[in-house]
Amino acid sequence: MTATHMRDVTRQHTVVDSPYGPLTLVATDGVLAGLYMTDQRHRPPEETFGDPDPHPFAEAIRQLDAYFAGELREFDLPLHLDGTPFQRSVWAQLQLIPYGETRSYGELAEFLGKPGASRAVGLANGKNPVGIIVPCHRVIGASGSLTGYGGGLDRKQRLLAFENGTQDDTPALF
Repeated sequence: MTATHMRDVTRQHTVVDSPYGPLTLVATDGVLAGLYMTDQRHRPPEETFGDPDPHPFAEAIRQLDAYFAGELREFDLPLHLDGTPFQRSVWAQLQLIPYGETRSYGELAEFLGKPGASRAVGLANGKNPVGIIVPCHRVIGASGSLTGYGGGLDRKQRLLAFENGTQDDTPALF
């Protein structure tokens, strides 16, 4: 099997089931670079995902399974995050939000030392290429409202309820 090469970069992907619908995992040079849900906003075109190959994803799949089973609260995976320096700083801040907690876009902007940048933080949050693992679902509006989520507000609400232990057992519609 040959891998797809883009600018001397090898990319592979696999699709795994989850309680939130199928998740497409994408690796760049063997390192997790994407986790995309079906119908996700900012989902790259399928042809950029590379060849199907589950091998680079064994540890990511193991940790996702443990997370969905309620046994893992913090992911420990190498990530290849392509983005601007500002986006990467936002994504790094997301990884500091504890399991079951939320932060507002304004709070993240404050943590970054850019108190007027809550809108820019929201845009960077929306471009997060590794949802769930880089927990952009933990960011809410200043009023506590669920605003924006690339995977859809219903998924965001369900992920937050899952982490808070308040989820119901209603089947997902994904």
